[in-house]
Amino acid sequence: MEIARTLDAPGPPERLFALLDDLAEYPRWMPLVHGVEPCGSGQTGSDLAWDVELRAKVGPFARSKRLRMVRTERSVPRLVVFEREELDGREHAPWILRATIDSGSGSDRNRLTMSLHYGGGLWTGVALQRVLDHDVERGSKNLVGLLSSEPTR
Repeated sequence: MEIARTLDAPGPPERLFALLDDLAEYPRWMPLVHGVEPCGSGQTGSDLAWDVELRAKVGPFARSKRLRMVRTERSVPRLVVFEREELDGREHAPWILRATIDSGSGSDRNRLTMSLHYGGGLWTGVALQRVLDHDVERGSKNLVGLLSSEPTR
């Protein structure tokens, strides 16, 4: 499954990047991300890792998933990629989150493209896809609202 969204975000790209570069910031604006805790570094020790709890409500039920995510690519303030990296020795479905910022020269508008690739079967189905799409849409609006309301640092 792949979800991809593009949006225009106000302000300097560094402000937007700061909200994307640290997964602990995601609960502030993304309803799907229920909780995030920093948990050390990746297996290579070269970058940060986070325990992430995703939660989606489907009717009266909620589906929850815990992932250990590691930042695998980073180019400030243009690109950040997170990938699932569990430490239990078992094989897990891949999760890859990529955020790319394209800002025009001399512009205070940024084009943000985010994609989430999920290679498993738990988070699939038409009803859940609609819920995920709705949460991503709300998260996009929340992110733009947050950037519009925060003073430039």
